[in-house]
Amino acid sequence: MYGFLAMDFILNNEPVIRLSAFLGVMVIMVILQSAFPRKQTVAPALDRWRTNGLLVVLDSVFVRLLGPLAAVGVAAFASQNGLGLLALLQAPLWFEVLVAVVLLDLAIYAQHVATHHIPLLWRFHQVHHADRDIDATTGVRFHPVEIIVSMLYKGVIVVALGPAVVAVILFEAVLNGSAIFNHANVALPRWLDQILRLVIVTPDTHRIHHSVHGREANRNFGFFLSVWDRLFRTYQAQPRDGHDDMVIGLPGPDKTRATAQPDALAWSLMAPFRPAHDTNEQPTDPSRLRA
Repeated sequence: MYGFLAMDFILNNEPVIRLSAFLGVMVIMVILQSAFPRKQTVAPALDRWRTNGLLVVLDSVFVRLLGPLAAVGVAAFASQNGLGLLALLQAPLWFEVLVAVVLLDLAIYAQHVATHHIPLLWRFHQVHHADRDIDATTGVRFHPVEIIVSMLYKGVIVVALGPAVVAVILFEAVLNGSAIFNHANVALPRWLDQILRLVIVTPDTHRIHHSVHGREANRNFGFFLSVWDRLFRTYQAQPRDGHDDMVIGLPGPDKTRATAQPDALAWSLMAPFRPAHDTNEQPTDPSRLRA
């Protein structure tokens, strides 16, 4: 009985729950990374935060405009029409939620890999990697076009999987929270990091993915569960230059730090539409990242 009441509460308060989880994790991680920074930053924080925050606002507007196509809306449609594998299995709700969260996380891992290996997708995903520092706000720095593509992709996966609406709501909250957490510039105790990374992606794990070195940028794609990188052999434990000395962002021709342009909203919005040499950053052909 209490389980069903909890599920009803989640369904009836979905926007509040997701917003509260987002803001709660963001505030906590900003406080922690300010008190216990893992790595010295190189870019003006206020410029970066302003641009990353404005990108979040734009992304949210597009998501609201395309609300019925969002994962939760698609899940409701699939549930009403009995679509998807889990709908056919008629498994207990707890099992459905567990399976849905794991498989949706796998789908996000696959999507992330694709954004690095398909040139058109990389053009938009590079905006995320252009951030010259990595902190909690980087976890929400995405081009609006990438958000729309991601929303459509998740919609297709949700229809095929057919999870309960509550499972999708919980997964979306977990995905947003984990993205903020694993991008945070926070120094976790080494023993805690070693334990956590056995199950979930930690900040030290994901930071490697934002390295200017192509091989490292093609490692540690996971957002929530760390098992996928280990299973598909894309896991790297430590950066070759060490966390203190590693360079973050899109590399220039000499693999130095990027210019200040990524800190501007106009640059971030227009970068995917410029030729690679006009961005003064990493080539938009992701195959160049494999070196």
